[in-house]
Amino acid sequence: LVDNASYGGFTNYITVPPSEYILDITPGNDKDIVVASFIADLSGLKGGAAVVFASGFLTPADNQNGPAFGLFAALPNGTVVGFPVKPKTALLQVIHNAADPAAEMVDIYIDDAKAIPDFTFRTATEFLEVPAETEFVVGVAPAGSSGPGDIIASFPFTLADGETYVAIANGVLSPGSFASNPDGIDIGFNVYPAAGISTEADSYHEIDLIAFHGSTDAPTVDVVARGAGILFDDLSYTDYSNYQTVPPAEYILDITLGNDNDAVVVSYIADLSGLGGGAAVAFASGFLNPADNQNGPAFGLFAALPDGTVVEFPVYEGMMATARLQVIHNAPDPAAEIVDIYVNGDLFEDNFEFRTATPFLDVPAGVTLDIGVAPGSSSGPGDIIATIPVMLQEDRTYVAIANGVLNPDDFADNPDGESIGFDLYARDGVREEGNYRYFTDLLVFHGSPDAPTVDIRIKGFWFGPLVNNLTYGEFSNYKTVWPLKYVLNVTPGDQPFNVVASFVADLRGLRGGAAVVFASGFLNPANNLNGPAFGLFAALPDGTVVELPAYGNGYAKEFAKVETVPQEFELGQNYPNPFNPTTNISFSLPESGKVTLRVYNVLGQEVRTLADEYMDAGVHTIQFDANDLSSGMYFYRINTESFTESKKMMLVK
Repeated sequence: LVDNASYGGFTNYITVPPSEYILDITPGNDKDIVVASFIADLSGLKGGAAVVFASGFLTPADNQNGPAFGLFAALPNGTVVGFPVKPKTALLQVIHNAADPAAEMVDIYIDDAKAIPDFTFRTATEFLEVPAETEFVVGVAPAGSSGPGDIIASFPFTLADGETYVAIANGVLSPGSFASNPDGIDIGFNVYPAAGISTEADSYHEIDLIAFHGSTDAPTVDVVARGAGILFDDLSYTDYSNYQTVPPAEYILDITLGNDNDAVVVSYIADLSGLGGGAAVAFASGFLNPADNQNGPAFGLFAALPDGTVVEFPVYEGMMATARLQVIHNAPDPAAEIVDIYVNGDLFEDNFEFRTATPFLDVPAGVTLDIGVAPGSSSGPGDIIATIPVMLQEDRTYVAIANGVLNPDDFADNPDGESIGFDLYARDGVREEGNYRYFTDLLVFHGSPDAPTVDIRIKGFWFGPLVNNLTYGEFSNYKTVWPLKYVLNVTPGDQPFNVVASFVADLRGLRGGAAVVFASGFLNPANNLNGPAFGLFAALPDGTVVELPAYGNGYAKEFAKVETVPQEFELGQNYPNPFNPTTNISFSLPESGKVTLRVYNVLGQEVRTLADEYMDAGVHTIQFDANDLSSGMYFYRINTESFTESKKMMLVK
């Protein structure tokens, strides 16, 4: 504001908005040395003017104890206003991470004044302005304390002016009643401060992270980001790490022994994708062995944000074998119109209605799952009326269709002699998205108990059936079709001119998608307790079930023009995702040109070039083999002369 002003000199006039300012007085040749700071509240001087003058002695003792240095303003009416000295302050965030059950909730005092009442374990304050360059005392008292006389522990601090700190309350009140630290570190209750804390990153493409080891019974550990290496190295109890700057993304963090990164203690999912430009303090919390520590809270990984929000990182279950499963209720028995689905005695789907579906869900693999069916609004697993054991393979994707009737003798027999009793029909290799960006993948299931073996043919297409000789209880192979509007004729097997029913299948919104089409209901409801009539339905991966309307006079025969050349640039999501160790990446080019397709790890380092060449217009698919890479998040980016896009993918070995 004022540059190189010497004693006895005037500045030129300076025009500023009427606001409140903090004015730092510095030597003319060193802006980093602040001699004094003043608060200049000019918000009431809009349209006015003032003469600001420095006054008094910097060192009164050397000047007959004359008046001390100050900054003043003379207004046109003769009023002289002294600018008050800015108090020296620091910013402080306090985190309660003391896992002792006796300290689950405390009151925090600053210089005997209650500053944070009812401060709960694993919570944090926002950044608070506290005195600097002078000692103040942080006191801890039981929650609901009546005053400073209840303080049970005090900790003096002197903070630097303008610095930013975090202070983490940690440890236990009676160390002899808890398991010792494996490294011999004192686990008594204490407050651990750290300076130089970041409240925001330098770029929206970065996040500033610092970590604190706050688990009293845990050894020295490393924090390893899969695909990127060691994030925090050799952290012992009460240690802070150095700051690490990472891109905003989702990470799998392995907590390993400090001297053995193959010994994974536990893994967490850290979704930092929404923290671009921000900062966080990550802290390990709780006990590895609660039973040895008064059954205190279990070990976990948390992050405190600058506004005081504390986020818990969920445990990564990737080490547990899982499969993907969608369940479809297609049993047309009126007595099973609404059911409850149990898995190993736990309620999986409540009030599951006929012709509805679940989305694809992660379920345990490699173990027997007893899938039980009970009447809707059941009171518990004791109401189960049918149990079907299944075992799913790891990393496979399944659909399971509940079909059939509870009492077959009350219903018409299947014309082909197939059993129509209630059962669960499962198939693996099911797709949650299409294999190709510009097509739609269909899997068809025959679920009509009184219908014979059927074909499904596309009306107006001269070549063979879409689905051939499908018998009750069977799945077809996948069929890949253009995403158009079709009329589907259902005929008895090998009888193309004997159309039983026709349906309109509008697939124009399913480009690049997949669906399970299922025949449902009875051809002759009157012979089947007046159950639901025959129809065709499609279950989408998100659980939406769409009824295909019957074809009649209200539907004209429509066939859209098939575009063999894409109309726009597009980078597809890799399939499968997550993958191990290969996946396919598809992209569309509306024009020919130079194309590069590269893969990067979470640190932005290139790990593979998949394409770097001239390519013709069209849809292209390239396989990525990551057999030599470690598990973790990766990014792939396509570049052409006029198009750039990136997507992320997860390698899980």
